[in-house]
Amino acid sequence: MLRLVWMLKLVYSFRILAMEVMPDHIHLLLNCKPQFRISDMVKIMKGNTARWLFLKYPELKQSLWGGRLWNPSCCAVTVSGRSREQVTHYINSQKERA
Repeated sequence: MLRLVWMLKLVYSFRILAMEVMPDHIHLLLNCKPQFRISDMVKIMKGNTARWLFLKYPELKQSLWGGRLWNPSCCAVTVSGRSREQVTHYINSQKERA
């Protein structure tokens, strides 16, 4: 999963400021080009990671309810320069809390 996100970073020219992969979700802090809406980035991330995982692990699709990897919902927010450090710390500390 990490490798795929880093490949997407190169293709779509965004910067990963913080990332933590949890068992059932991912925390990301990205710096994207202004041409991408937040909803576009969510679709890019969810669509590409699901396609890659289903190609690599075809049996995964049968074990999921409805054959979908990701929940259709998400939480996406914009972060100011002043709060970026706090959000980065929050994301980086998620493994410790789990």
